[in-house]
Amino acid sequence: MDLKFTVFAIVSRPAAEVFDAVADPAKLSAYFTTGGAVGRLEAGKTVQWDFADFPGAFPVDVVEAVPNERIVLRWGRNEDRKPTGETNPVTFTFTPLDGDTRTKVEIAESGWSETQAGLDASYGNCMGWSQMLSALKAWVEHGVVLREGMYK
Repeated sequence: MDLKFTVFAIVSRPAAEVFDAVADPAKLSAYFTTGGAVGRLEAGKTVQWDFADFPGAFPVDVVEAVPNERIVLRWGRNEDRKPTGETNPVTFTFTPLDGDTRTKVEIAESGWSETQAGLDASYGNCMGWSQMLSALKAWVEHGVVLREGMYK
């Protein structure tokens, strides 16, 4: 059993605008990393993400960043609500649609242990990335912040 998932949403904005809403720490902090993000998502960098509802900043390694196309991250895996010391790859793919008036954003994550704790953690992250896509869409298209109070 290979524990992995892919979630997606279509955002009614050009790929460059949607990519920047993920890569730019000020924009990401406005709708997703409610405790703040430090550092632009650029290949070879380690940035910090923090969530007000899950306190404690943590590192996110940027493996690849192809403007307006793809971002590949590695971040710490948690199972049984504890860090395992391992990292999971997370891939964002930005696909222009309708002459680049809309963008399909896919997020894929894999790498959990093939245990009940790994399965539970993968479900939690799947929920989190799905909510991130909803928050991205609402913020980029309408300036609405969905995440505030969502988990606490």
